[in-house]
Amino acid sequence: MAKKEKEVKTNAMRILDKNKIPYEVVTYTCEEFIDGIHIADQLGQAYEISFKTLVTVGKSGEHYVFVLPVDKEVDFKKAAKCAGEKSVEMIHVKDINGVTGYIRGGCTPVGMKKLFPTFIHESAKNFDKIIISGGQIGAQIHLNPNDLAKVVNAKFVDIVAE
Repeated sequence: MAKKEKEVKTNAMRILDKNKIPYEVVTYTCEEFIDGIHIADQLGQAYEISFKTLVTVGKSGEHYVFVLPVDKEVDFKKAAKCAGEKSVEMIHVKDINGVTGYIRGGCTPVGMKKLFPTFIHESAKNFDKIIISGGQIGAQIHLNPNDLAKVVNAKFVDIVAE
C-alpha cells in the first residue's frame, strides 16, 4: 500500500528541492522491477497520470529521454523527428545505469548523470499533477508537469504510437 513519507531522498528529489519545485513522494513496497502498469494498478492510480521514462539513443549516438503514460508505447518515428534524428532506439537495459545513473524501474527524467534532451508526451499538460519515478524502485514523485518540464528543460510533444 502507498505511504506518504519524506524519508527517502533521491538525487531527483534533491534537485527538485534545490529548484524549489513542490512535489509529493509516495513510496511502495517492491523488491524488483515491475512495469508501471502493475505499479499503477497496485496503488490504484490512473494510467493517464502515471508516466514512464524511456531512454533512447539516436543514429548520431546522442541520448534522448521520452516521458509518456505507462500504458502507451513510444512511436519511434515521431520520437526521432522530435529529436532531430533519422532514427532512435531504446538503449540496452545493461546500459541504463551507466548512461543515466539510475536502474531499470527507478529511472526518472530528473537528475540523470547528464541533462539529455527530454520530451514529455503532450497529454501531461491536461493534468495538474503527474506521477514519475522517484529515482529508485519503490518511490514515486507526484508533481506539476510544467514544473517537471522546467527543471529538465523538456518540450511537450506527440510521441505516442496510435
